[in-house]
Amino acid sequence: MSISGKQGRDAPTGRRSAPVILLGLPAALFALITWQVTADGPLLGLDERVSRALLHPDRGAELLADLGNVPVAVPVLGAVLLCVAWRARATGTVHWWLPPAAAALLMALVPALVVPVKELTDRPGTPVMPPGTGYYPSGHTATATVAYGCATLLLLPWLRAVLARRVLVAGCVVVNVGVGLGLVRRGYHWPLDVVAGWCLGAVLLTGFALLLRRRP
Repeated sequence: MSISGKQGRDAPTGRRSAPVILLGLPAALFALITWQVTADGPLLGLDERVSRALLHPDRGAELLADLGNVPVAVPVLGAVLLCVAWRARATGTVHWWLPPAAAALLMALVPALVVPVKELTDRPGTPVMPPGTGYYPSGHTATATVAYGCATLLLLPWLRAVLARRVLVAGCVVVNVGVGLGLVRRGYHWPLDVVAGWCLGAVLLTGFALLLRRRP
């Protein structure tokens, strides 16, 4: 058997396993962190030490955290939805409305998923926050991840230049990392709250990417 023939058979298997990994790893990590939070596990001690090391509630941290606010992130996604829907309809794309509608549905799912987990875990905030609970997972992080991530995935097919695509993806990553860092530095959330928000957003974005891949 030739090497090229063997590679031809192995390649589809690798492509099929990639979505399983992209869905499974963040879901497993989210479950692990949630268990540690509810059981007051040893990860919380490390989480508190990292929070103390990064805590620096300055104006820059607050501005970065604000990028995860619903009034900021959701309008950005909304503008992209309208632009992509108009462009797809104008070019005669089949079922042009499906990707924007799916992205809007994912955005609506974020609070529906985050709020019950907040009530279940009932985690208190950092020392700089007022007394209260419900800080896990970070809704700002999940909102930013899904909003900016969906906007990026919707725009990518319309960008022909490789550099433009790379800049768009890099910008999405930088913004989301900035939101998480701002939330931790400002003291709005513990680091594990942010990581859990990223994990939840990664699962939703992977499902959205799989939907886009199935379209012609």
